Amino acid sequence: MPELHLLGICGSLRQASANRGLLRAAQAVLPDHVTMDIAELGDVPFYNSDIEATPESAKRLLAQIQAADALVLACPEYNYSIAPALKNALDWASREPENRLLSGKTVAIVGAGGGMGTSRSQYHLRQVCVCLNLHVINKPEVFVSAFEGHFDAAGDVISQSVRDQLAAQMQALADLTRKLA
Repeated sequence: MPELHLLGICGSLRQASANRGLLRAAQAVLPDHVTMDIAELGDVPFYNSDIEATPESAKRLLAQIQAADALVLACPEYNYSIAPALKNALDWASREPENRLLSGKTVAIVGAGGGMGTSRSQYHLRQVCVCLNLHVINKPEVFVSAFEGHFDAAGDVISQSVRDQLAAQMQALADLTRKLA
């Protein structure tokens, strides 16, 4: 079975965010022959076509996306929509000629938040993914309430049911990625 490499991209910049915790938990439950790194977005400037030379932080992100077989997008919900850091990462990557870094890649979306657990922002993100020709797995979806005891104070997942959801989703992502390869 070929090795797959995933890249997790978190829309929250806080180290103790529940969404970053979902990515760490996903790393811990990956199927065999699958690895995942988590991108750091804190120093990536907002995309601006007036910037003549791509900043080193954006180059690092673009190289990580290029090296990844698939993406895991941790999508917080800010004002019913996508967090700016996550959208910015996708904007930088989409500016490569012919969208070569994103087009055709498989994606899993996870999210933790209040109320509906980021469902609104995840649906907005799915619209962006259509534009970028990303293949988002449909099932299982992972919407987690950040305020019902699923996370500790450091943002780490302490709920077995959430770990089980993530494991099922990571398996589905690996399966679809291999199928489309």
